[in-house]
Amino acid sequence: MSYSRIALAALGATAAYFVAGGLLFGLLPLLRDEFRKYPAVYRTQDGIKAVMPVGMIAMFLSILVLAVIYAMTYRNGWGAAEGVRFGILVGLFSVGAFVLHNYVNLNIGAKITTQQSLAYLIEWTVVGMVIGMIYRPSIP
Repeated sequence: MSYSRIALAALGATAAYFVAGGLLFGLLPLLRDEFRKYPAVYRTQDGIKAVMPVGMIAMFLSILVLAVIYAMTYRNGWGAAEGVRFGILVGLFSVGAFVLHNYVNLNIGAKITTQQSLAYLIEWTVVGMVIGMIYRPSIP
């Protein structure tokens, strides 16, 4: 494993995560407006800004873990394709373990659940693709 490539992949994928998330959750009015329907469940924009540093650090560490897992399972394929496959798997895991789990536990509707499912699947696929494009194993 190449630790410097893992770190670089994690940095690049974290940037991609926030860009994709900003586009999917911030700029598209569908999701942004849907969150506003649940003020007792989701923080306001100001509330999110107050805790954003914690979220950014947590996401970097989480994506670093994913980059390590990717490096441990790397199969010498084309980086972007391997990364997309990895990202889709992570996205499907996220939909099941996070989005649908929240649908059961939180008082939210099927519309926001469906929209989040699609957005997270896209977002994690992009993250996986970036990890795959950046990570290269160390040459023995």
